[in-house]
Amino acid sequence: MATFPVQHALKTAPAPALSPSGVANAVKQAEFDSRELMRGAREVLIRHAGQVYRLRHTRNDKLILVK
Repeated sequence: MATFPVQHALKTAPAPALSPSGVANAVKQAEFDSRELMRGAREVLIRHAGQVYRLRHTRNDKLILVK
C-alpha cells in the first residue's frame, strides 16, 4: 500500500481561547474532504504520536479507523 505526502497546505484553527472558568470556547475545526485523504485508494495509513492507524473506505461507503 502506497502512502503519499500531503501536497497542499492544511488550514487549521488557532488554539481555543479559555473562558475565565478554564473551559475552551468553541472554535471551528479543520475540515478535510475524504476524497482528498483517500486519493482514490480504499485504504490509507495515518501516523499519529508514533503509532500507525489504517483508514478504510468500505463497500458500504463508510470510513473505519483502526489501530
